[in-house]
Amino acid sequence: RENLRPMLELESGSNDPMAYMLTIILIETITLGGNLSVTQIIVQLALQFGIGGAMGLMMGRFTKWLIKTYRRIGNDSSIKEDADQAASMTSILLLASVFFTFAATTALTGNGYLAVYICGIVVGNATIPNHRAIGKFMNGMTWLAQIVVFLMLGLLVNPHEMLEVAPVSLLIGMFMIIIGRPLSVFLSLSPLSKISINAKCFISWVGLRGAVPIIFATYPVIANIDGASQIFNIVFFVTLLSLLLQGTSVITCARKLKLTTNEGVEDNDFGVELADELPTSLETLTLTEERLSGGNTLRDMNIAPGSLVMMIKRNDRYIVPNGQLQLKPNDVLLIIKEDKM
Repeated sequence: RENLRPMLELESGSNDPMAYMLTIILIETITLGGNLSVTQIIVQLALQFGIGGAMGLMMGRFTKWLIKTYRRIGNDSSIKEDADQAASMTSILLLASVFFTFAATTALTGNGYLAVYICGIVVGNATIPNHRAIGKFMNGMTWLAQIVVFLMLGLLVNPHEMLEVAPVSLLIGMFMIIIGRPLSVFLSLSPLSKISINAKCFISWVGLRGAVPIIFATYPVIANIDGASQIFNIVFFVTLLSLLLQGTSVITCARKLKLTTNEGVEDNDFGVELADELPTSLETLTLTEERLSGGNTLRDMNIAPGSLVMMIKRNDRYIVPNGQLQLKPNDVLLIIKEDKM
């Protein structure tokens, strides 16, 4: 509820560029013996975010042009390209764009994380055929990357060193979970009066955690900063603590705060996908006793003009509808409707 999912996704994606900048600035301040002036920091921030933002927009538009060019070549060829192959090749192209965007931006002293994030937003909001198949591929690659990163970072950890920093790590972790994050969330969202107290409490508790903090903790180690290994162990411990406490209780917390929705099954749970170029869209409707009060068949329901029920999900069964089918509460209807021009 209250559009919390996109808000948390925005926070998760935008946090990494800023965390990267803070890490780099602090490392340079330490290595230069505190000789880094405020002017230098401002210039560095301007370069990082200016070049990163510009490269993200440029690469996003360039990637869209590449995809359109590739699809046009495939459609104009004598043997039209298979749709599944086109989706696979487009996914590979997008993955290559991620690596190139990050590498090129970093080489130009820009913020690679910001560039990739903005490029993803530009491409993600574009009309790309087979976007659902591409999205599944990218989600799979994301999970694979996180698993590999955690395994690689786990090789840098010695259990006995983790035990040594456990007391201070627990104090830092609990402070961040109980005091630090809630305080920052409530202060940041105080101008937004439409966000409820329950929503602010939920944002304070969850916060999407991943391997990025641990990756940034390796930067001081690479820079040979004194005590860098201890910093790495503390960050690793705090991240795992957050994952175990907050990550495993996201759904429970949402239910306790009454922030979950009862919209039923999402469109993609039906396994149906429409081409982006079609002037139609899919939506789901979960039936209740109230909706069935006027009759329990499709012909009795007040379906909007230009809409058609394609399929019905009842428990684990999928049913092709007809006018005589007896509908029941909690049935989920998959509806195709014409988009208004």
